[in-house]
Amino acid sequence: QVQLVESGGDFVQPGGSLRLSCLASGFTFDYYSMGWFRQAPGKEREGVGCITTSGAGYYGNSMEGRFTISRDNGKNTVYLQMNNLRPEDTAVYYCATDCGYADGTVLPGERFPVWGQGTQVTVSS
Repeated sequence: QVQLVESGGDFVQPGGSLRLSCLASGFTFDYYSMGWFRQAPGKEREGVGCITTSGAGYYGNSMEGRFTISRDNGKNTVYLQMNNLRPEDTAVYYCATDCGYADGTVLPGERFPVWGQGTQVTVSS
């Protein structure tokens, strides 16, 4: 069964940090780029970061260098380290397979689109 399971979402104060994890199963993890996306209430889904099979990371323009995406192929896991969090980072964060990147935008995959169930991140004082 092809599956992505996110974890690590939490309630955090502004300026704080979180690390999200996404465990993949049911497919050959290191064959695919992996991405993080987020969606806040009433807003469109936004691409956060995408990491290629070779480990190169790309980010949406609005992330402003605060986020770092990484992967551990031995553990079938992709991570999102988020620093200096702001209230506007509040959203449900999803990981997905086969992401792309163009013109400062992280794009969802089309060849093999698999999504996790999401993990809630809330940034508030």
